[in-house]
Amino acid sequence: MPAKKQIFVIGLDEFNVSLLKQLPEAEECDFLPAVKFTEMRGTKRISVNALISKASERIDKSGRIDGIITYFDFPASLMVPVLAEKYGLPGTSVESVLKCEHKYWSRIEQRKAIPDAIPLFKAFDPFNENAWNHIGFEPPFWIKPIKSYHSYLAYKIDDERSFRQAMEEVRAEIRYITDPFCELLRDCGAPDSIFSMEETMFAETQLRGHQATVEGYVYDNQVVIYGIVDTIKAKNYPSLARYVYPSSHPNEVQYRMADLSRRVVEQIGLNNTAFNIEYFYDEEKNNIYLLEINPRMSQAHAYMFEKVHGLSHHHVIINLALGRRPRPLKFAGSYRIAAHFMLRTFEEGTVLQVPSEREIEACKEEHPDLAVILNVKEGMQLSDLPEHHIDSYSFVLADIYLAAESEKELMEKYEDVIAKLTFHVRPDPPSRRAR
Repeated sequence: MPAKKQIFVIGLDEFNVSLLKQLPEAEECDFLPAVKFTEMRGTKRISVNALISKASERIDKSGRIDGIITYFDFPASLMVPVLAEKYGLPGTSVESVLKCEHKYWSRIEQRKAIPDAIPLFKAFDPFNENAWNHIGFEPPFWIKPIKSYHSYLAYKIDDERSFRQAMEEVRAEIRYITDPFCELLRDCGAPDSIFSMEETMFAETQLRGHQATVEGYVYDNQVVIYGIVDTIKAKNYPSLARYVYPSSHPNEVQYRMADLSRRVVEQIGLNNTAFNIEYFYDEEKNNIYLLEINPRMSQAHAYMFEKVHGLSHHHVIINLALGRRPRPLKFAGSYRIAAHFMLRTFEEGTVLQVPSEREIEACKEEHPDLAVILNVKEGMQLSDLPEHHIDSYSFVLADIYLAAESEKELMEKYEDVIAKLTFHVRPDPPSRRAR
């Protein structure tokens, strides 16, 4: 019997390993940690070069590598093409990934291919006292770092006062992610116009409408779209409440999103990689606007694909990593609809109680499709959560996954589950709140 293929994973974690091991490809593959999830998230400082060295050391020690993958954002998504190039493996170019990850550079490339689907945008230096006057368009608008994830340091700006308040936190925190990102830009030979930018933030006009994410891949320069996921926001907040698959958008709108995706992916030059692209559909104007493009699959959607298709879209990245065309996903799952819920709280505080194992198991007995990932522990300050569980407005207490035969049944299941899972958070007094 031939030796199993060795697939190295950047960001290996327990939840995704369980999905990887359910794939048919698991019979021929071992999944090994190039970098563990805990080594790249929740750390005081991100050093991309140090993580690349750590991954290279593990790969070299193993003696063989047949493919390298990730399902996470920065720094993992940028490490994959660097390591694929180093070891002569299938994958897209480093430059094409940088054109996605550098959000301002990405907007420039997007505008070349689909100008009518791009908002107005302007880069600015958050340490420049005249930044507000430099932006040049009226609020409301959003400000974001040139590199971010999970809405980290993204703020909706309604007036000059809210802008200056946001700048206080931006100035204190932005170097955490832009410094290691710019380190990689320098080492990977980004153009001087991008690498030497003093502007580490940019503003863009507000997008409105219903959100959706296109999941796809490129194999041998052929773009394939295989699923569209709806993104539902929390009531009265811009934070995410849940992802739902398949999309409920009209077919005509989904076809237009797919066409926009093909055009922008070809412009950026992605090849032999998965991607996901987030959109807004403004129903009133019948316009579609691109929010951002990510050069990876979204692991946040994996459970939903597994429940609806019978296997997760990890299938796609495994085959691309091995230089093979992924097989089409069939609707062979046990359910017609699935969702990933983010249970949030919108005030800082201290966690006094979380659901017990008994509570979770009792819910699973009633809902066998249920999966729960707790992000908090008793005694934890919510402000101590890792950055991927915090946005500018809220904290994610738990990720809850459910599937059903209809949207009505799905929401009834969710309401039943959260009613039976005990979370108790004591709000911080106003004097202790940093946000």
